[in-house]
Amino acid sequence: MHSRNQIRFLLNGRQVALPDVGASQTLLDFLRLDRRLTGTKEGCAEGDCGACTVLVGRLAEGVLRYEAVNACIRFLATLDGCHVVTIEHLRGSDGALHPVQQAMVDHHGSQCGFCTPGFVMSLYALWMACPEPSPEQVETAIQGNLCRCTGYAPIIRAAVAVSRYGTPSADALTQERTRVTAALETLRDGARVETGPTDNRAILPADVEDFATVYAAQPQATVVAGATDVGLWVTKFLKPIGPAIFIGHLDGLRRIETEGETLRIGAGVSYSELGPVIAERFPYLAEYWNRIAGWQVRNMGTIGGNIANGSPIGDTPPVLIAMGAEVVLRHGDTRRTLPLEDFFIDYGKQDRRPGEFVEEIRLPLSQAGQRHAAYKISKRRDEDISSVAAGFRVTVADGRISEARLAFGGMAATPRRAVAAEAALVGQAWHEPAFEAAARALADDFTPLTDWRASAEYRAAAAANLLRRFYHEQAGQTPVRLAVA
Repeated sequence: MHSRNQIRFLLNGRQVALPDVGASQTLLDFLRLDRRLTGTKEGCAEGDCGACTVLVGRLAEGVLRYEAVNACIRFLATLDGCHVVTIEHLRGSDGALHPVQQAMVDHHGSQCGFCTPGFVMSLYALWMACPEPSPEQVETAIQGNLCRCTGYAPIIRAAVAVSRYGTPSADALTQERTRVTAALETLRDGARVETGPTDNRAILPADVEDFATVYAAQPQATVVAGATDVGLWVTKFLKPIGPAIFIGHLDGLRRIETEGETLRIGAGVSYSELGPVIAERFPYLAEYWNRIAGWQVRNMGTIGGNIANGSPIGDTPPVLIAMGAEVVLRHGDTRRTLPLEDFFIDYGKQDRRPGEFVEEIRLPLSQAGQRHAAYKISKRRDEDISSVAAGFRVTVADGRISEARLAFGGMAATPRRAVAAEAALVGQAWHEPAFEAAARALADDFTPLTDWRASAEYRAAAAANLLRRFYHEQAGQTPVRLAVA
């Protein structure tokens, strides 16, 4: 196995080769402290405020694709073979302000200015992907950027107006795309990368087979995919993560395939990558999907990571459990498959053996007679942790409920099904009394806790009201506004 000890990437217009990169070293610290590129700001250091937004370009099936990401929770080691673009690299075709910057100036999109570089980078990524965005598309793109003084209205007006100042075809990143693509192809040498001190070692396997080998030999290592959770271990809890095996670059874990009536999703697929498939195959999930964190986090966070970390408030497990998802676990060359609900054993404990990793999620496609829904209750509508998350799949045949899968997150130590509520529905006619009975039965399924996100009483009432809402929506009625005690 060919290996090297350097992380190699492009930073704006130059190639960088760094030996001894530790697992816990972040891109933000490298930019600000090592390279003095201080236009990228540090705000929350947890991927919420967007002040540290940069663009990262990577090759996907030979195509160079740029994404807005949070530099504060992006580990430096993950940038091998990538192109990092900071606010300092932006320029207009005549050397003046970039079109996004000029639009922000003319539409008064900045006051104190601290958040402005992050907004500009997010809007830059949007403009390249969608030169004529709607206000709704702009709002989605800046979900992960917080502004405390300007307000969002002028920023949205600036984003909508950017194409009056220039076109993506004249932009520097477009004009240099061929050169950057060739440079990144050269950097992709198929080597395993091992770098950093022994106690803070960063390992980038050459491919999925190499990952299976490395992890089986070092089961104590921290596996890092998108780092949207692990990043906070470092920035907020100062927790050591070395040795760490970084897998976000492995194309073999980023595949999405349809096999018969099953959608196969690689564990390394990001929320953003899966989004278009969700909108096509499961349109009822589209709105829910856009409420998972902000755009930068959706670009980094992975489906497999959201499952593997075992959080009781993860956004995807409740809806995936309700859909009947299975998870494929791998250790070396050995694989096993189990229902997703069986993967979660207890708080912080999953059915995953040392050296075993989540390789794939298998999701059955919707069938005739099935009625689906997904709901998220949180303090903020966008970019917030769930107080309660729910996924429902109810099958109706000849006016009666033949199957019910009701899964909740935030109601117990793990995301899990509401078996008593399901039993109250199965065999019943599709009518309101059945759902009232199921709502009452939730008290037998869960004894939720009180924490800073919500009280136990609120969670219990909200979960029951979601079942009522599901019935009214599926029955074609406008749901009544139900009080939550």
